[in-house]
Amino acid sequence: MKSSKGQSLVEFALVMPLLMLILIGIIEFGFMFSGYLTLTNASREAARVISLGGTYNEAEARIEDVVGILNSEDVIFHTSVDVSTLDRGDSITVTLSYPYHFLTPFLTPLFGGELKLESSATLRVE
Repeated sequence: MKSSKGQSLVEFALVMPLLMLILIGIIEFGFMFSGYLTLTNASREAARVISLGGTYNEAEARIEDVVGILNSEDVIFHTSVDVSTLDRGDSITVTLSYPYHFLTPFLTPLFGGELKLESSATLRVE
């Protein structure tokens, strides 16, 4: 009876690091996915601002409002065409990219420290 208690403790000690690694991976993926969803929402909002006749600076300000959990200084904002030359019926594509830095050092060796998140939205100018 005494040896079975010791055996279960040893088995737990062997399995626990693997379970912790899986748990950390799930949490890390959740934060990364949340960042991607935020970036997607920000690209849609910026495309909407421009499609309604807004300027590049207005779209950039809207992006800064939306990307609350991300560092807005790291978000790279790019449009498919010059915003000042758009006519009604033209399409505008807004692309945002963000270098996601991992929260834990466990996944850093696999991805080189950061992973590039990118999202685009295309709307027709009204």
